[in-house]
Amino acid sequence: MIPAPFDYVRAESAEEAISLVGQHGDEAKFIAGGHSLLPMMKLRLAQPSVLIDIGRLTDLSYIRDEGGHVAIGAMTRHMDVETSDLLREHVPLLAHAAGHVGDPQVRHRGTLGGTIAHADPASDLPATTLALGATYVAQGPNGTREIAAADFYRTFFESALADDEILTEVRVPKMNGAGWNFQKFNRRAQDWAIVGVAAWRNGDQAGVGLVNMGATPVLATSVADAIAGGASAADAAEQAAAEADPQADMNASVEYRQHLARVLTRRALEAASA
Repeated sequence: MIPAPFDYVRAESAEEAISLVGQHGDEAKFIAGGHSLLPMMKLRLAQPSVLIDIGRLTDLSYIRDEGGHVAIGAMTRHMDVETSDLLREHVPLLAHAAGHVGDPQVRHRGTLGGTIAHADPASDLPATTLALGATYVAQGPNGTREIAAADFYRTFFESALADDEILTEVRVPKMNGAGWNFQKFNRRAQDWAIVGVAAWRNGDQAGVGLVNMGATPVLATSVADAIAGGASAADAAEQAAAEADPQADMNASVEYRQHLARVLTRRALEAASA
């Protein structure tokens, strides 16, 4: 449970962070709250030679109303997402899901951008922002670019971010009165989800994101298509695992995860439809 040796450097700006990662290449990792990366380092599943600390980049900590969407700085803490009046009004699903991340200590340290960039399929907020149709903003030496959440996640802990890019902002469309629900099935409070579901519905439109149902967060497009086609919540939920590729582990078999996805999606859609 001891990490491999590494060097440490603290960046004072996003530009300096990009410069530093450009110097060190793919041997470097950004660290903000550290609640995703450090456990992997302790198990030596991640062995960066350099840690670039971006935890003090306060200019990337904000929640702003930008008209049709809410812009959230990548360094915004989970607790700030959870308690934001702006998000509770316009994107309540995201604010609620943030309250299910770990415990209060984790939520006071962990960041929205960190959990997204880490691309852990067992994390709650990547699947939630995916369901909401979010857009992520990345900054690198050649400027900034937008990446749709649906195009961001590649495989376990891998994303569309280039080695010399940093995630700077998350843009989440306003929900405009849509119903929503978040379901999380775990063995103990504050555990990672065995399966989780983030869902919203507005008439015949819906979005469903699945937690821990594959190598990436899963957008259950078959469920949304079924809702658009007039299916009931219960019938649409039968398609919950169509895009998923869950893995068996000590907590659940593949079949059990598929069953949970269907049950939790039905519950979430029924609650969102009420």
